[in-house]
Amino acid sequence: MIVFELICPKYHRFEGWFASADDFDGQKDRGLLSCPSCGRSEIEKLPTAKIRTSGSEVLPAVREEQVSAPARTPPHPQLQEIIDYVLMNTDNVGTEFAAEARRIHQREVPYRSIRGTASRQETEELLEEGIPVMALPIPSRNDWH
Repeated sequence: MIVFELICPKYHRFEGWFASADDFDGQKDRGLLSCPSCGRSEIEKLPTAKIRTSGSEVLPAVREEQVSAPARTPPHPQLQEIIDYVLMNTDNVGTEFAAEARRIHQREVPYRSIRGTASRQETEELLEEGIPVMALPIPSRNDWH
């Protein structure tokens, strides 16, 4: 099985489980996929990060539920590359994260990837409103040693 993070034109994000990448492509081509939030059938895969270990084995990036606390030192040199990618390809909106996520979701401002901080309550409210958020425990570069 392979898990893809998917998105519809209304920016609803969700997971899809498939036997293979070809299985996803076939189901998409036949119009069998739809967004569980709005029912739209125009579904796209979001890019997924991979972590390469020694040899040719490729492992999926660490998922949020597998992380108990932020690591002080990245366990893999490639993790630094992933963190750099996130930092370079998102706008840091700081403590305005919840407000800006709502503005993006309500299409008051153009869509873009953002990062910032939100309280547990703000995060729960965003999720209840159907606004996808994900905790990213990225340690400060000063803590990487």
